[in-house]
Amino acid sequence: MSRSDQDLDHLDDLLAALPRESLPMTVSELDGYVTGILACPDLVPPSDWLPIVWGETGDAAFPDLATAGATISAVMAHYSAVASDMAKTPWIEPIYEVDPNSDETLWEPWVDVFTRALRLRPEAWQALIEQADEEAKSSLIFLMALQDINEGTSTFT
Repeated sequence: MSRSDQDLDHLDDLLAALPRESLPMTVSELDGYVTGILACPDLVPPSDWLPIVWGETGDAAFPDLATAGATISAVMAHYSAVASDMAKTPWIEPIYEVDPNSDETLWEPWVDVFTRALRLRPEAWQALIEQADEEAKSSLIFLMALQDINEGTSTFT
């Protein structure tokens, strides 16, 4: 299943309609999040990760069943599209946000929720790191270093 611009725009509209005060994910954040979930060596069922998409409270507060169905279907369609893409190639194409004022690519939201997904199954990731080849270890270390930069905890100058 491919991700068309129309599908992404529809997903963006549905996520934007969620209560803003709960801080629901954007399309870019959802993309990073499901990529992290799908990369996990253990299966992470939707019941464990879907509430986090809706925001800090985990409650989407959908106004009706039709909206709930449409939003959940769009999120799961994106999950399936990312899974399909990942099955075809190890090279993923993240969906990054772009700052409308400066046209700067914002990688931080994607990396932030990717690492948030990793924290859903820390034991699985630790076991993977202990068994991984150097390329896999380097990739994970690089992502963690980006997250440290994003959080302002990096020791890089």
